[in-house]
This record gives sequence, structure tokens and C-alpha cells, in this order.
Amino acid sequence: MLAALEQARKAQAAGEVPVGAVVVQDGAIVGAGFNAPISGHDPTAHAEIRALRQAAQRLGNYRLPGCELYVTLEPCAMCVGAILHARIARLVYGAADPKTGACGSVIDLFAEPRLNHHASLSAGVMAEECGALLRDFFAARRAKV
Repeated sequence: MLAALEQARKAQAAGEVPVGAVVVQDGAIVGAGFNAPISGHDPTAHAEIRALRQAAQRLGNYRLPGCELYVTLEPCAMCVGAILHARIARLVYGAADPKTGACGSVIDLFAEPRLNHHASLSAGVMAEECGALLRDFFAARRAKV
């Protein structure tokens, strides 16, 4: 999660919402990403999607079995869909997202039995640190208004 927080800080430095993600295989980071939808004019440029894309390119496969994804914020429905399609074995996230979280906060796509793949889930890992980064970011933005 420390590496995902490092990615989130890169997003913050770029003026993006500070969310970071890393894909890990056998203890090694094979993909990393941070939020970039604003700068990239791309609504799909979430940290998770970018990390999954990098890992898939590096490993030469769109399926990432045996890999784990660490992300600082509970993924949205789009990202959970990508996680499931990539066949990620385990998702670990930090802060819950009460507005768009698709791992239980708003909806729980991981609990949907009709989906053909399920990943294990660990929530709340370093939640305070992950949440503080987001709170501080939005507090600073509100102060500028």
C-alpha cells in the first residue's frame, strides 16, 4: 500500500484527485498508476485502470491471474469491472468511497454471484493514511474557492 500511496502523491502533484494503484505479482510490482482523467481528458484514466494496463503490457497478457491490486481508494464500478475481467486474484484497498465505491459502500459487485470471476477482498488497509491524503486534497481545493 505504501507504493500505491506514492502513486497517489504523484496524482496530487499533477493536480489530479490523489488515488494510486499498483499491481503485484509474486511480491514484485508489475504495474503502477495514478489518477489522470483531467490531464488526459480520459474518463477511464483511473489509477486502477492505468495500473492494470501497465501490468498487462509488461506481462504480455490481458489476464492477470495470481496478481494482487493495491489501491488507495475503494474502486468504482468501472474499475471493479476491469479488475474482474483481468482476473485479479486479490484486491486490497485503503479508504472507503461512500459516493462511488463498488466494493460495498454503494454497491458490492464482488458479492454478485452471477459474475463469472470473484476476487478476494481486503478493505481498510492503511485507511487513515489513504483517507487523509484525499481529505487534505479536497480541503485545499475548497480553500482556493
